[in-house]
Amino acid sequence: MTLHLYFARRFFVTFLIVTLLFLALMALVDLIEQMRRFEALDLTFAQILQIVALNAPGAIAEILPLIMILSTVALFVTLARSSELVVVRAAGRSGLRTLAAPVVVACLIGVFTVTTLNPIVAATDAQSKRLSELYRTGGTSALSISSDGLWLRQGTETGQTVIHAQRYSADADILYDVTFMGFERQGGPVRRIEAGSARLVDGAWSLRAAKVWNLTAGLNPEGTAARHESYEVPSSLTQERIRDSLASPRSVSIWELPGTIRQLGEAGFTTKRHQIWLQTELAQPLFLLAMVLVAAAFTMRHTRLGGTGMAVLVSVLLGFGLYFIRNFALVLGENGQLPVLLAAWAPPVAAVMLAVGLLLQTEDG
Repeated sequence: MTLHLYFARRFFVTFLIVTLLFLALMALVDLIEQMRRFEALDLTFAQILQIVALNAPGAIAEILPLIMILSTVALFVTLARSSELVVVRAAGRSGLRTLAAPVVVACLIGVFTVTTLNPIVAATDAQSKRLSELYRTGGTSALSISSDGLWLRQGTETGQTVIHAQRYSADADILYDVTFMGFERQGGPVRRIEAGSARLVDGAWSLRAAKVWNLTAGLNPEGTAARHESYEVPSSLTQERIRDSLASPRSVSIWELPGTIRQLGEAGFTTKRHQIWLQTELAQPLFLLAMVLVAAAFTMRHTRLGGTGMAVLVSVLLGFGLYFIRNFALVLGENGQLPVLLAAWAPPVAAVMLAVGLLLQTEDG
């Protein structure tokens, strides 16, 4: 048990060091990108740094499998150079038993990623998008889907507009039986618009068969109401941003994802991407375990045998290959070319089987 705890502690410390190194590097790159992105706006360094900090959890979660394989390589290369693996083997402990502690730690990290890091990433990703939009347009926008239809909120420097539609096209670029409620920035409603349809064009909603009420205090709304065959309402929204809001499961916590999938299905939207994301997150512990096994299969060897550099290179390249194969399978799943469960679970299961086969060949063969 003492030896298991020793290996577990060494692996966890190595994982933390590699994670912090990648975090610092990615934060620096993102800082440069955000400064370039907002160079035309009068933002303080603290505001840009806030966006960078909000993006950091998502960046780490994205490359976690690669961090895991590099951590395993660093651990076993260090143990091999210090001859600790030789001592363990001389004591009669097999390589597979030596792997038990790192495997358990990897699984625990995977469970933590799914249950805790995923909701953190969802919250920080959504907040980062809200701040970015606030700095760009002076307002914020939001989208939600319920049994009542589609709800949108768009913001500008002068106020907010809440949009509700009973029906909508597949990409939500055309709304039907739509209502616009305009609000002052620090006040109540100032305008109500009802229209048969609204199409999102460049910088505006183009309305058809619209009726406009002026809700300014002291006026009779119905007496001042006007009908328009066509009418435009300025908008900071774009079709891409609406589609991203509808299709991006990243900003939804895994605990809320099943309910979101159900609501999207009831609203008539495709849920393939959300289902794939849910199953991929659930399979994350297994995939991290596979990364540990793959790296160990090539690096659990004494340095005196030579070829350590080549073994490290092969293990890292194989890990990268499995990572991109998994992402490719997810793309096929999102496009409907593979069943959801097969796309999400086949790569981790195949990676584990491949790694176990390599271990049995090198350790006990």
